[in-house]
Amino acid sequence: MLNSNSILFSILFSILFFFMVAFPGMGQVILDENQIPVDPKEYHNLSSPYNTTLTFFYNLRPDNYEPEAASKSLSLSSKEKAEAVKLTIKLKQIFDGKGIYVRLNEVPNEPNYLDSLKNNQARYFFDAKRLPSIYLEKKGREWKFSAFSVSQINELHQETYPFGTGKLLNLLPKLGNQVYFGLQFWQLAGILILILMLFVFHKVITFLVDRGLLHFLERFNYGETGEKYLLPLARITSIYFVVMLLSLFIRLLQLPIEVVSWITMLISAAKPFIITLVFYKIVGIVAVYFARLASKTDSTLDDQLVPLVRKTMKAFVLIVGTLYILKEGLEIDILPFLTGLSIGGLAFALAAQDTIKNFFGSIMIFIDKPFQVGDWITSGDVDGTVEEVGFRSTRVRTFRNSVTYIPNGKIADATIDNHGLRQYRRFYTTLTITYDTPPELVEAFVNGLREIVIAHPDTRKENFNIYFNNLSAYSLDVMFYVFFRVPDWAAELQARHELLIRILKLANELGVRFAFPTQTLHMETFPEKKSMVPEYAQDAAGYQLKLQEFMKTEFNKKDLD
Repeated sequence: MLNSNSILFSILFSILFFFMVAFPGMGQVILDENQIPVDPKEYHNLSSPYNTTLTFFYNLRPDNYEPEAASKSLSLSSKEKAEAVKLTIKLKQIFDGKGIYVRLNEVPNEPNYLDSLKNNQARYFFDAKRLPSIYLEKKGREWKFSAFSVSQINELHQETYPFGTGKLLNLLPKLGNQVYFGLQFWQLAGILILILMLFVFHKVITFLVDRGLLHFLERFNYGETGEKYLLPLARITSIYFVVMLLSLFIRLLQLPIEVVSWITMLISAAKPFIITLVFYKIVGIVAVYFARLASKTDSTLDDQLVPLVRKTMKAFVLIVGTLYILKEGLEIDILPFLTGLSIGGLAFALAAQDTIKNFFGSIMIFIDKPFQVGDWITSGDVDGTVEEVGFRSTRVRTFRNSVTYIPNGKIADATIDNHGLRQYRRFYTTLTITYDTPPELVEAFVNGLREIVIAHPDTRKENFNIYFNNLSAYSLDVMFYVFFRVPDWAAELQARHELLIRILKLANELGVRFAFPTQTLHMETFPEKKSMVPEYAQDAAGYQLKLQEFMKTEFNKKDLD
């Protein structure tokens, strides 16, 4: 199975081979054959930028190699005249190495040409961006490469062919000049050497990354993380070094300018593209790190924030990377695009007010944290559990098992009752017992209820109320008012269940009967039976005496004495 690196490697050299076959020949600068004059005077004079360009490049063609004639187009000082031919050849190699695509039909043929972009100076720039220091300048009646350009040749040549690779420009042609497939033998040999060198370099880097880096990470117990996240990043980085090596040595082959120009453009676009991929992978690694940090916090809202941040950072990397590829790689002017984007941004902002409001609403939710995932909230007509918080809306699962999406802009302005943030969960009910329950049994039953609450692990011990507090139409009512210290509704239900089971067991143990709505019919008189209506004494003093006895019995006698 071929991995992505091998596939990219194959595509790269397939493109190189295609251009070699499609554009054979040694011409380094595009010269329209129809424009090349028959009269040698046309390419041996310096009367205009066109003629000077023709004089310089045409006299350096393999079929018309006259470097002495080409050197006449340089403004040389007395010291530089001794090296005129060397400087001329180096300047030509600079154009070749940088892939400057010169078209004669685009060079002005006016003796009095003025560059309106450079303060109407008598200068002509071949490529003001990639080669700003090399330009033609009019001195008297002749157009020549300026003295400043000539002074920069050695420095530019070393910059174009760094690390001593410029010496190979003179060594490679010694391999042979036989022509095969439109290329000389030394060029074909150089291509094969370059392919072999890149292949070996790629394999060595891959081996060091796979073996060395992974072994290093395994020593610190990060083997799985390294294999899953760091190895893909390192392999992409190795491709970047391969591309850098290709851009360094492809210049030495002196291929046709069509090939060099296209390959230079592809390499220039590949560099920011690979850098964009590297940062894209880094975002994934950073997101994994943030996810681990979020897993250590109690808030579940952090877990929702991590994927949103990851998506935002990836989108930002893609946008910036695309602009970087267009500007630096493909040399497309993005300023008009950015200007239009800023103007269109205003119209977009007006058309997307609700979307922007929801976006900032989501930011406020993540900052204020009025709720988190798993909380039971009530907001208006919505009552349910929060499942997900997005950049646009919040998803709530209702107790009917339906899903409600609330725009974040709306929920940020609404009143939210967060049941999930309750420190204690209240449980209130009334226990009804029958009227025939003796007062001593009622007292024992209430005391037993309090002991149940104190013994339960999830109840609040310092604040609960259990009292016999009402005489209803058919029952004696005991108020049962307690609080649970539990994290969610499921735990609350479990605690309720346990309390109620123990209450039933207590009632069965004590013989307490629970009342339910009933009606009793009493007959005041019945034949040959004693009336059920009690007989009351008419003596008020007797009632007062009974009251005093009750008070002494039920309350502390020492308090009454």
